[in-house]
Amino acid sequence: MARAISGLAYPDRFYAAAAYAGFDGSPNPSNQDIASRFSNDVALILYALYQQATVGPCNVPKPSLWNPVELGKWRSWQQLGNMVSTEAMRLFVKILEEEEPGWFSQASNSGLEPVTDVQMNHNSNVEPIIENGNSFAETMTIAAENGGLVETQDKDVVSEGLGSVVIYDQWISPPITGQRPKGRYEHAATVIEDKMYIHGGNHNGRYLSDLHVLDLRSCTWSKVEDKIGSKSVEPPSTVNITPCAGHSLIPWENKLLSIAGHTKDPSETIRVKTFDLQTGTWSMLKTYGKAPVARGGQSVTLAGTTLVIFGGQDANQTLLNDLHILDLETLTWDEIDAVGVPPSPRSGHAAAIHAERYLLIFGGGSHATCFNDLHVLDLQTMEWSRPAQQGEIPVPRAGHAGVTVGENWFIVGGGDNKSGALETVVLNMSTLAWSVVTSVEGRVPLASEGLSLVVGSLNGEDILISFGGYNGRYNSEVNVLKPSHKSTLQPKIMEGPVPDSVSTIHYATNPTRDLESEFEAGREGKVREIAMDNFESMKSKGEGTSEHILAMLKAEKEELESSFRNEQFLSVQLKQELADAEARNTDIYKELQSVRGQLASEQSRCFKLEVDVAELRQKVQTMETLQRELELLQRQKTASEQAALNSKQRQGSGGGVWGWLAGSSPEDDDEAENLI
Repeated sequence: MARAISGLAYPDRFYAAAAYAGFDGSPNPSNQDIASRFSNDVALILYALYQQATVGPCNVPKPSLWNPVELGKWRSWQQLGNMVSTEAMRLFVKILEEEEPGWFSQASNSGLEPVTDVQMNHNSNVEPIIENGNSFAETMTIAAENGGLVETQDKDVVSEGLGSVVIYDQWISPPITGQRPKGRYEHAATVIEDKMYIHGGNHNGRYLSDLHVLDLRSCTWSKVEDKIGSKSVEPPSTVNITPCAGHSLIPWENKLLSIAGHTKDPSETIRVKTFDLQTGTWSMLKTYGKAPVARGGQSVTLAGTTLVIFGGQDANQTLLNDLHILDLETLTWDEIDAVGVPPSPRSGHAAAIHAERYLLIFGGGSHATCFNDLHVLDLQTMEWSRPAQQGEIPVPRAGHAGVTVGENWFIVGGGDNKSGALETVVLNMSTLAWSVVTSVEGRVPLASEGLSLVVGSLNGEDILISFGGYNGRYNSEVNVLKPSHKSTLQPKIMEGPVPDSVSTIHYATNPTRDLESEFEAGREGKVREIAMDNFESMKSKGEGTSEHILAMLKAEKEELESSFRNEQFLSVQLKQELADAEARNTDIYKELQSVRGQLASEQSRCFKLEVDVAELRQKVQTMETLQRELELLQRQKTASEQAALNSKQRQGSGGGVWGWLAGSSPEDDDEAENLI
C-alpha cells in the first residue's frame, strides 16, 4: 500500500472503508458478514450509501413484498433520493468511523487496499478532505486551560479552513486570519454563500454599526466598507447607519435585512434597513400598515416570504409578547391576535420555524427571572400551545442563540442571573425531545449571553459557527461544531413509527388528526421491524424452502392484519369517545351560559334591592328628623299650655277677693268673660 489509510483522499478513502466493512465491490455484496458486525439499521444505511456512491440514485424496480430483506434494502436506498455520490461517500465513512473508531489501524494491519474497479456514474475528480478516523491520536487536539474548547494543532487538519474540522459534536476554536472584529454581544449574524456576516452589537456599553464578513472557506475576516446610497429595494430612502444592538439580521435574495434593535435615539416604530451585497449600500425599506413599536431582544424568523416578529423590550424597558408579521412581497405589516395562551412577555429568547408551519419559542427572560418553557404557534390556525417537553430539558436561560439543521434545533449559550449555560443542547422538533450535544467548562464565550449562532455548509456537511458574546468580557472568538449523523442524518434517511409516549407538535395542535394514517404507518414500520429481525436468521440458515418462508410470511401477515383490525376498532372507539366528550363539553357550555344568565339576573335584582334599601334609609332618616321636630313642638305646646294655665289661675284668684269686696260672685265673672 502506497500510503497510510489515514492520509487517503476521496474516493480511495471510501473504497478502503467499504472493503473493510465487507463491501467487496460486486453488484450484490455479501450481507452475512455485514449483518454479523453491524446492527440492522446501520447495515441498511451502509448498504444504501454504498449503492448511492457506486451506482447512483435508486432506479431499480421495487422488490416483491414476499422478499422483506430486499424490500428493506430497496427502501433504504430509495430514501436517499438524488444525494450526490461524494456526499454518500463521506456519510458512509462517517458512520463507519462512529461505529468502529479503530477501523483505520485494523485495516492497515490487515493490509486491505481500496477497491477501485467499480464503475462510477460521476466525476472521479473528487475534492480531497480529511475525515474523522482515529482523530484523537492524529490531529493533536488539546483542551484549553480555561474550559472545554479544543484547538486544532495539525496543519493538515486546518489547511482547508472550517471544512476540514474532523471532530464531531465538539466545539473547536480554529485559527482565523484577517482583521478580527472587536468583541461584542447582542449583535446579529447570518450566512450567505459560505460567508458569515456580523453586524452591530454592544461593546463597553456603546452601540456599534460596523459590518464584517468571515469567509468560511479561507477562515479570513474582512471589514465591509459600507456606504449610504439610493439604489435599493423599492422604494429607497437615504438612511444613516445608526448603531444598534439586540437587532436581527435576515438574508433575503441578495440582501441583508436589519430589523429592529436598541439605539441611542430610538424611533417610535420598528425600522427595516437593507444592505445590498452587490452595490455595498445601505437603504431604508419603506413598509406599509401599522408597524410594531420599536424594540430590541425580539425574535425575527423567516417563514416562507414573511417575517414573524415576537416579543422583545421597548425603549421604556417594557417587556412585550405581541406578535407581528411582515410580508416581504407586499412590505405590509400585520398584527396577529392569536388564540390560546401566548408566552409571557420576554426578551432574549430563541425562535425557530419547523415544517414551514410551526413557530417555536424557547426560553428568554423577564426583569426578575429566566425561562425554559417551550411554546408553539401554528401559523395556519394562529393558535398558541404549550406542549410537553421530553428528554433532558435545558436549564432556564436568556440571551442564548439557536439554529436549525433539518428537524433539529441547536441551542447554545445564554444563562441566568448567576451563571452562563454550559451545555449545547438540541431539540428534535418532531418529537420535542431534548438531548445534550456537548458541554464546556469555565468562563468561555460559548457560555455567555448575546452570542450569535449560524449554520454553514462546506463539503456537503453542516457546521455550526458561533461568534462573540459577553461573560464578564466582550468576546470576539469564533468556534465551530460539526454535528454527528446521530442528530442530523438518521432522521433524514431512516423512518419508523414515533413512540406513543412522545408528544409531537402535531399532537399538541391538532388532537383530532386522522388516526388511521398513523396505524398504517405503524403497520408498515412493524412489517419492516419483523423483516429486519429475520435478516440475520434468514441469511445464516442459507437457502430455506420457499414453502417454509411463504408459510411464515402468511402467518405474520395474518397476525398483522388482526392487529390492524384491533387498531381500527380502537380508533373507532376513540373517535366515539371524542364525539361524546365534545357533546358533553357542549352541554356543559350551555349550562354555563345559563348559569351566567341567571347570575346576571340576580346581580341586576340585587342592584335594584340595594337602590330600594338606600331610598328607605333616606326616608327613615327623614322620618327621624320629623319625629324630633314633632317632639320639640309638643314640648313647646305643653310649655305654652302650662304657662297659660298658670296665668289663668293667677287671674282667677285676684278677681275673687275684689269681687267679694265689691259684692260680685265668681259666677258673674265667668259670665262676663264669656260675653267678652
